[in-house]
Parts: sequence; structure tokens; C-alpha cells
Amino acid sequence: MNKYFLLIFLIFSETVYAKYKNTDGEAIDKSIKDLIRWQRNQSKPILASIDLSEEWKNIDLHNDDNYLIWIGHSTFLIKKNGLTTLTDPVFSERASPFKRLGPKRLIPPSLMINDLPTIDVVTISHNHYDHLDIRSLKKISEKFPEVIFLIPEGDLDIFKKRKITNVNEFNWWQEISIEGFIFTFTPVKHWSARGLFDRNESLWGGWHIMTSDYSLYHAGDTGYSQDFIQTKKKLGSPKYALLPIGAYDPEWFMSESHVNPEDAIKIMQDLDAEYSFGMHWGTFTLTAEDTLEPRERLIDAAKINGIDNFKTLIPGEVIFLK
Repeated sequence: MNKYFLLIFLIFSETVYAKYKNTDGEAIDKSIKDLIRWQRNQSKPILASIDLSEEWKNIDLHNDDNYLIWIGHSTFLIKKNGLTTLTDPVFSERASPFKRLGPKRLIPPSLMINDLPTIDVVTISHNHYDHLDIRSLKKISEKFPEVIFLIPEGDLDIFKKRKITNVNEFNWWQEISIEGFIFTFTPVKHWSARGLFDRNESLWGGWHIMTSDYSLYHAGDTGYSQDFIQTKKKLGSPKYALLPIGAYDPEWFMSESHVNPEDAIKIMQDLDAEYSFGMHWGTFTLTAEDTLEPRERLIDAAKINGIDNFKTLIPGEVIFLK
């Protein structure tokens, strides 16, 4: 969501009671004073279009196996041991309930829905419009009628209204086994809302995907918390972690719900992930940092920490899963 939609949501959805809260017992809730300060001090970011790759055209998406492709923002195509998973699929021009208003893409998706191989599973981290794009999900359900949707608790009505079936809701730590894979919904620090009066009426989280030989982890959208230490204790360390690195400026206002690149490195270390890839940057202008800043800060922070296993990807390039 861009700053205007976020401001409206925060002002009009303030309530004393929140149905869902973070694991620290708190719901992210800004004061009117902070909202006004944030709005008055907004700076305009320097926008840029990051490169795209057509490397995915060099493989057979349908028959090749064990690969990962960043499509953009938080959307990844993951094929592992014959099972194909799509995370937070957003293929629309805008991350918005409206077709002509709201954050517009800086880059197109590296693959379009018609390019996709047969999708077996779709995971949704939470219901913000840059993660739950119901127009894209409807098209995916029509193209792949057998696809299974894994969503947070409280979001089922969104799918029912579009007559999307094969939908499973999850609370934190609930899991499902699909063709030998175990998908577990894990806690992160965030919030939810799609309208003016539904703040925190549904849950938010990450997805831990256990395969026969190792696990992958998609963090969705999150501020820094102790949740990732708990995830490692309960589920073990993932080999691959897909972690957000953008939408953090101004940090005094955004840090509760969006990590910066340095905090993303802490998450990688908490999870003890073998490889990490940055997401949630370079696709939509959601906050005030320059488009390329998250990548630059991640590179600098990785050097300072002596880390060479946390990188950003080019949308469309192919990462072969080891």
C-alpha cells in the first residue's frame, strides 16, 4: 500500500480491541500525532526501474525441476521435487483495490500468468494489496483449477466472494501436508487490513516449507522480532530464506512492521539460513526510500558483517536449488 492508503487505514481503523495481535501481545497502532508527523515530513524517493532477466526462457518451466525465480516484490515461483509453489502472487498493474489508483508497478512481472507452469500450491502471507491480489488469484484459480490456496485465518470471505475454491485457512503453527511437503504458517510482526474497518481482523505470517531434504522459508512482510528465533527452534533452520528488505522509510514510523536490510540480516542469522534472497523492493513505491537503496544497503551491511550468502536477485533469473 502507498502512504495515502496506509494513512486512511491507520486513522479510520483504530480500535481499542484487535482480533489478532503479534506474539508480544501488542497490535501495531500509531497515534494520530505520529500519523500527522509522518505525513508532514514525507520526502519523495528517487525512482528507478531495476533490470529484468529472460533467463527463465532458457529452461523448461514445466519439466525442469528444483529452481526458484523471483517474479517481483514478494512473488516467487518455486519448483522443488516436482511440486510447484507460487508465493504472494501479484501480477496486477497496481497494488490496490482500484485499477487506476494506488501504487503502480515500476517494473512488469518477470513472468506473466500465461507463462507459468502448472501451479500446485499458492501461499498468502497476509491480506495487504501488495501481497493478496485477488484479481491475480482469480485468474490463477481459473487457469489451474486444482491449485491449493494456503491463506491466513480470517481471509476466507475474500476468496468466497470470487468463488475461488480449494482454500485452506491457517493460524500460527498450523500445518498441512501436500505431496510429501509440510507447509507451516509461522508468526511474524505485522498487521492486516483491506478496508477502513477490518484492521487486524485476519492474521499475518510467514510460510515454512519442509521438503524431504531441507526447508525453504518465505517471511511475507514483517518488522524485526523474536519470532524468527522461535521459528528456528520449532521447525529448524531453512536452507533458503526469502526475506523483505524494503518499505522501511521513515524508519521511526515503519520499523514496527517493515524491516530494513540490516534487520533482514539479523533475521537470516536468527533463522540460521544457509542462503537468503531479498524481496519486497524494486517493484512498487510503498514508502520514502529510493528504489535502489534497499539493495545498496544490503550490499554494504553484508560486507560489514562478512556475509556472502544474502543477496538480491534479478527478476526472471533462475536459481537452481541445490
